Amino acid sequence: MSEKPAQPKTHLDWSAYENYGSFGSFDFGGFGESEAASPSTGGGYAREAAVCMGKRHCQKQDKGVMCPSFRVTGDEKHSTHHRAATLKAALDGELGEHPFLSADLSEAMEYCVSCKGCKRECPHGVDMALLRAEALAQRWAQLGHVPLRERLFAFTPRYAKHLKYLNWPGALRARIPLLAKAIQRWLGIAAKRSLPKAAAQDFLSTVPRTLFGNATAREVVLLADTFSNHLDPHIAQAALDVLQTAGYTAHIEQGAAGERALCCGRTFHSNGLISEARAEAARLLDVLAPFAGRGLPVIGLEPSCLLMLRDEYHSLGLGERVGKFANAALLLEEFLAREHDAMRLQISFQPLNGKVLVHGHCHQRAFGAMPAMAKVLGLVPDLQVEFIESSCCGMAGSFGMEAEHYEVSMQMGELALLPKVRAAETDTLLVANGTSCRHHIRDGAARESQHLAQVLQRAISQADPLYPAPIPDNGSALVGFTTKLATPQNPQLQALHRWRDYCEWNGIPTDRSHDP
Repeated sequence: MSEKPAQPKTHLDWSAYENYGSFGSFDFGGFGESEAASPSTGGGYAREAAVCMGKRHCQKQDKGVMCPSFRVTGDEKHSTHHRAATLKAALDGELGEHPFLSADLSEAMEYCVSCKGCKRECPHGVDMALLRAEALAQRWAQLGHVPLRERLFAFTPRYAKHLKYLNWPGALRARIPLLAKAIQRWLGIAAKRSLPKAAAQDFLSTVPRTLFGNATAREVVLLADTFSNHLDPHIAQAALDVLQTAGYTAHIEQGAAGERALCCGRTFHSNGLISEARAEAARLLDVLAPFAGRGLPVIGLEPSCLLMLRDEYHSLGLGERVGKFANAALLLEEFLAREHDAMRLQISFQPLNGKVLVHGHCHQRAFGAMPAMAKVLGLVPDLQVEFIESSCCGMAGSFGMEAEHYEVSMQMGELALLPKVRAAETDTLLVANGTSCRHHIRDGAARESQHLAQVLQRAISQADPLYPAPIPDNGSALVGFTTKLATPQNPQLQALHRWRDYCEWNGIPTDRSHDP
């Protein structure tokens, strides 16, 4: 008789899955679907892996997101079903003493992009993204260390404020192919992939903690994630402009004075560094939970960051306060759509003549946020809106940055997204709310895309150029941030300061000596 494998110590909280099924199998509503026996070890983690009933919806090419890797390779081993089966084998002791280091499990998880398509589209809601995060944490524990590249990607929020100093080495890498190839050999970052460019000044350092609306304004909290804070501060500013124009009092989430910016923990979680993800989440909860306790909505811009508050936070063992906080977390489009439905949205968008082509982030679609996108864009008069029917863009956070995954990431994009973007007219505005989606579109189709907030910003002040052109260097220095002086009653002043701040964030000198 074979010895029962030792119970692994899980890094995530799987207690919500402990009571699934009975007698080691799953019975969903008495429909006879009880053939998926739970592995002998792993507790709730094993039971979630066993949720897969082998229906193989993940091996179809229907509309939707699931499963990006199978859509590209057509190979069963790159499907959700095979990953779940391999995890069950690992937990049953079939893959050796160190199953999470086994070649079988590594190969099964190789092309998983954590899109969460399976959580929404699988008939039984297999959450492979969460299963993968635990598998990575188990792998690093059995390996004894976390590889350098994964640590670099995971710890991005910790050193994000210094990223602007890496812009010139990044530009040098783009001009010297041999340098890019040397970095690929050293760190495993694809030589063909461009590097993100940080803004000259982050968003949070330029705004007060609270920006007041009108006398009867409803209060909201704006969550400036690592990416909108350091890479795309103009997106955070666009969202703030929209909220202020609508009359809301906006609280800008920030850590204590002298501390680094708050972070949701997404990059740590996706790379299997669960303790670090939990620590970041706890910091964020300490600051924002009191706002949520008062019933204030917490509004986010980056889908993978904001939706982590509604989803993965429940698996980090952070206590009961997560529930109320998760209920308060909304994407910008979800908040505006709800306010419109409740007839509380006090904003009048100006007509925008033209077409918008929208790519939905995988997590937006997995959590049903795309109807809110359609509703909010529909509030802009004369705007023609088309949604791209596609799976994952292919970038998937750091996946498309990794040398061994670069070609597959491009193939994912080529299934639908990139050809559609290339075929679009040059005056068609491309909208993608995900940072990595915009990056992939830039690399794969040589087109710039915008966040929803930027489209709405343009619709409240058509005086602003959508793609501002650089102005000549007049030798003057920029001094200070003055958007807080602009109000919905001062649209010209608002437009002027947004232009000044665009220049400031992008390191373009301009003259403020004649500012009002």
